Amino acid sequence: MNRLYIRLAVILFSGIIMLQVSSCKEDKKSSEVTIAKINFKKEGELQLKKAVSDSLLVSLDIEIADDEYSTQTGLMYRDSMKDSHGMLFIFPNIDYRSFYMKNTEIPLDIIYIAEDKTVVSIQKNAKPYDETSLPSEGPAKYVLEVNAGLSDIWTLEKGDLVEFSKQ
Repeated sequence: MNRLYIRLAVILFSGIIMLQVSSCKEDKKSSEVTIAKINFKKEGELQLKKAVSDSLLVSLDIEIADDEYSTQTGLMYRDSMKDSHGMLFIFPNIDYRSFYMKNTEIPLDIIYIAEDKTVVSIQKNAKPYDETSLPSEGPAKYVLEVNAGLSDIWTLEKGDLVEFSKQ
């Protein structure tokens, strides 16, 4: 009789171990991480113009960051951006701004823009993943991020004008 109880106990115990092992395997499957590609979403259009002549330098399609989440993440985790695209940050107040490149894979020009939509300053060729603070030279309400080097190609300067519309 004791042998019967021992055999039953061994069979039962083996079954419990098998259940635990299989449930561990199932847990591993559910912990897999899927990385989603973040795509550009056109939310408006922006024009940069020379202050002295009002001549058009460039027109861009823009994505707009105007809430806490989008202003905190910006262009993080993106591996590319077309030269005809940019991200415009719109802040609720006017202040000195400072950006950095944490988790940002592409080099950028960061253009600080005053409330009157004139360029305050430009941080050129911001390096990917660099967490060094990149401050504005004056108070800004808007910030435009574009691919590094474009502000030089466009001959964009302090004082030049920005116009934009939301869709």
